[in-house]
Amino acid sequence: MDWKTDWGLRGRMAFTMFLLFALYVVFVGALTVYFGDFLFPLVMLGGFAVAQYFFSDKLALRSMGAHEVSADEYPDLHRRIERLSQQADLPKPTVAVANTRVPNAFATGRNKKNATVAVTTGLLESLDEDELDGVLAHELAHVKNRDVMVMTIASFLSTIAFFIVRWGWLLGGDNRQGAPVIVAILVSLVVWVVSFLLIRALSRYREYSADRGAALITGKPGALASALMTIDGRMDKVPKEDLREEAEMNAFFIIPIKAGFVGKIASTHPSTENRIEKLRELEKEMETA
Repeated sequence: MDWKTDWGLRGRMAFTMFLLFALYVVFVGALTVYFGDFLFPLVMLGGFAVAQYFFSDKLALRSMGAHEVSADEYPDLHRRIERLSQQADLPKPTVAVANTRVPNAFATGRNKKNATVAVTTGLLESLDEDELDGVLAHELAHVKNRDVMVMTIASFLSTIAFFIVRWGWLLGGDNRQGAPVIVAILVSLVVWVVSFLLIRALSRYREYSADRGAALITGKPGALASALMTIDGRMDKVPKEDLREEAEMNAFFIIPIKAGFVGKIASTHPSTENRIEKLRELEKEMETA
């Protein structure tokens, strides 16, 4: 496999993290004014950041209703991931399965040695062997590109800001010193919106990069293109309540769910049509190479 570093992705990840760090400084400053104390907001946000860094994978799996499965339970899935991991020059990740009709997959974890690839039972039932390899290779490409870790860190600030926007009024009180609580909420709203848009922009590019990576790992870009068409078509047949329950994980899915709060505000992925078109172009390049 002729794996080449995607400097476009690396540059976007670095730029996104730089801007988010600047937002973090502004955010801490605003909370310091509100609380009248620098140490409390710093310790609070730092504690949340550490917790998310080390436990985000477990939280993501729990939110999806996914659980780790052994090779005895899913021997074929384990064999596929082990083979594709070797082809991608990666340690074999933990394998998880979510019992849901929504056909999807995602990768989570803070680094290559602590990664998890999760798939749904709906996905396993929907795809043929080559298509499944393409989807699994796509998730492994996310791990190899290290964008899962960046997305996890990036989503932290957005999550905290949104929490304050939604529940900040509970922080108010008659004896509160410093700026009114409305100021903290308004600053948090700005931080949330900006971080939200930055994460979405990075998420769309990283999907193209993972598609290219999957094509390199399997040597079959057409299989992933076929899988994307199958998954996208099956989404319309899944009950709406199932879609709403899982829409908040959109940024990590191979195909976004077009429902729920996040799905209605902004797309985390490029269109399936554009992704398939680029995969077809890559397939032609590989055939003539």
